Amino acid sequence: MAFAGELASRRQLDPQWVRQIMGQSSFNPTVSRLMQPPAKTFAKNWRVYRSRFIDPVRIAAGVRFWRANAATLERAEKEYGVPADIIVGIIGVETIYGRDTGSFRVMDALMTLAFDFPSNHPRAQERSAYFRGEVEEFLALQSQRRANPMDAKGSYAGAMGMPQFMPSSQARHAVDFDGDGSIDLWNSPADVIGSVANYFKAYGWQSGMPTHYPVRFDASRLDMDALMAPDILPTFGVASFMAKGAVLQGPALDHKGPLALIELLNGPDAASYVAGTGNFYVITRYNWSSYYAMAVIELGREVRQQLDKAAGRQR
Repeated sequence: MAFAGELASRRQLDPQWVRQIMGQSSFNPTVSRLMQPPAKTFAKNWRVYRSRFIDPVRIAAGVRFWRANAATLERAEKEYGVPADIIVGIIGVETIYGRDTGSFRVMDALMTLAFDFPSNHPRAQERSAYFRGEVEEFLALQSQRRANPMDAKGSYAGAMGMPQFMPSSQARHAVDFDGDGSIDLWNSPADVIGSVANYFKAYGWQSGMPTHYPVRFDASRLDMDALMAPDILPTFGVASFMAKGAVLQGPALDHKGPLALIELLNGPDAASYVAGTGNFYVITRYNWSSYYAMAVIELGREVRQQLDKAAGRQR
């Protein structure tokens, strides 16, 4: 209740309304359980992860979405510089183009994570503070829209709509791309497309830059520890990258800007590697996972290839 009063004062909201909404929210044990850190025995596996997202159902849905919104995707690409296949990949990975936007009451999810975040999580205090900020952004948004906060449904983390924007992302990056005077991330594909593109532009997307390049290794000079030290943050110029034993070819040799060695574990099998660019890193600002970013890239690519094949057959 003290937080409710502070929030209301900061955002110039009715204190009684804020307290009433917070009082209506319920602790959700499922949300808490889903936020538990993974078991130490959990083995990452890119091939298994990929199969969850790059499948015939999602690809076919992506083809339908792209066809239905081709002009809007083209307009977003011109305005924001973000390729259509990346936008399509994000929406497909997040919600299968709006088919699954979440069934958790957003207010319950956010309050659970703001005030009862799992204490055994290594970043519990930091994450709790983050979700308190999201509660504030969500109530401010719902008040502005004159909408009942208790009606909104989303993911167990409180992400909403077709692109699964958190409240802070919606406040900062959502745009009225269909020009109807309001922003609807549930029912307006145009608003969704424009908002995703605007999000990436805000995080530094560079038009025309690939997301990644193939990479091999020269065992005689490989310094894997040094290459892996920055994790997914692009750090190395082409020359320093190769000096540590990474081998690039073709267009990658002319790349301008830093690179990162991206490692995708495959359970008991050999890991997969790519050289990630600044744009690969931008995708991870949507979800802090290189596996997620690669799934987005590959789903968008598969959808585009299916469209190209169909166009070839029609010709």
